[in-house]
Amino acid sequence: MSDYTLLILSVLATWRVTHLLANEDGPGGIIFKARVRLGNGMVGSLMDCFNCLSFWVAAPAAFFLTSDLFSWIVAWLAISGAACLLEQMTVKPIVVQRPHNSFEGE
Repeated sequence: MSDYTLLILSVLATWRVTHLLANEDGPGGIIFKARVRLGNGMVGSLMDCFNCLSFWVAAPAAFFLTSDLFSWIVAWLAISGAACLLEQMTVKPIVVQRPHNSFEGE
């Protein structure tokens, strides 16, 4: 496989695993149960933050792209960053509407 194909696959896999762990219940609710069991500790809090979690999920994915330390660090950060960008693109925006002021008799 080409380097670009490996990069795209690494980014997509990182996004998918991170999204599963941070935002989904998983098959049979197994991920939900794990999040509940982890509680509010450091690891439990990590499971609630997509950006934080993608940082750690991307670390092993970067090994598919390179073997030397400096390139691995750059690939690690790039994969995590790309997964975060994908997440931002897929999140539905919050729409804030101005309250409607209605008066009796209108």
